[in-house]
Amino acid sequence: MRVWAPTLVAALFIITFNVQAFEIPSSSMEKTLLIGDHLLVDRVRFAPPSGYLHGLEPYRPLEHGDIVVFMSPAQAGLHLVKRVIGLPGDRLKLVNGVVWRNGQPLNEPYVMRYPVDCPGVPLVDPARDNWPDGGMLDETTPQWAAAQAQYIHDGEVTIPPGRYFMMGDNRLCSFDSRYWGFVPQDSIIGRPSLIYWSYASQESDYESRGLARVGGWISTIIHFPTRTRWGRTFKIIR
Repeated sequence: MRVWAPTLVAALFIITFNVQAFEIPSSSMEKTLLIGDHLLVDRVRFAPPSGYLHGLEPYRPLEHGDIVVFMSPAQAGLHLVKRVIGLPGDRLKLVNGVVWRNGQPLNEPYVMRYPVDCPGVPLVDPARDNWPDGGMLDETTPQWAAAQAQYIHDGEVTIPPGRYFMMGDNRLCSFDSRYWGFVPQDSIIGRPSLIYWSYASQESDYESRGLARVGGWISTIIHFPTRTRWGRTFKIIR
């Protein structure tokens, strides 16, 4: 006990305060993150530094391209995972589906240019692909529809202090900041760092309820060896 107690206490501290587990239920971040990926999220890296742990924890500010988990501005209690595209002060727009930031087009090799697991999504949508100049998106939330005009200048959106602009890698299928606006700093939970298990799934698997959900758990147990994506086990997320 004397040998193992310090290790167990340290592991409990890390799990309790530093790490949180999440699942991916949608295709909005494919191919970076797949439906059925189970993640460990670093809750400390983007948190405000605390005085008593200063220098011991790997704090740093958000940067362009970071993948983060945060609370949805559009639906209370819903966790989302997206990529940071804009920081406070950045100017953003989309031209033919390409993101321009501060006057320069972005090279985004991680972006899916064709929809994955999104039946009925058109390949070309002027409002979506030339945002915000293409007009109001059909699924824009009422709050963002009423507020976004104050942030648009010369066809670009300027991100206010303390706010971030998030987008999914599966760009055509992602319900993101184009539809519900900016994410405040205090809504950000952390950064996905590791896929500890990945199980081949569909979005409908996460929508089932009651007996269907129980049946899904049984199916997972039965098909665990064959549907586990072993090549993604313990994969570092970048």
